[in-house]
Amino acid sequence: MLAKANRLVSADDYRRLVRRGRRVNGINTVVYVARAVEGPSRFGFIVPKTVGVAVIRNTVRRRLKAMCRELLPTLGEGTEIVVRALPAAAQVDWVTLRREVTEAVGKGVGLA
Repeated sequence: MLAKANRLVSADDYRRLVRRGRRVNGINTVVYVARAVEGPSRFGFIVPKTVGVAVIRNTVRRRLKAMCRELLPTLGEGTEIVVRALPAAAQVDWVTLRREVTEAVGKGVGLA
């Protein structure tokens, strides 16, 4: 689980990132990345009802959180990321989803 300091919680933060962040499209996800002035790196997750029933959505959300927790040490301070799951994210395996999220974050931050 991500620490509270590493989570986006405000609707305004989500809205700002989705509107102004750098967007990286994938087959299973859409990742929005922006740099804040200072503070810890923070993540937010959007898993809409089109992904599936509540059990499936929660599973996808937990998988995304675990992946992002692994990425946390590689990011600089002040990086803000929102990961939006697409319907295909429910059927894809862990390795494929992890590779896609890692590459998208790398592109968004400028690492890849």
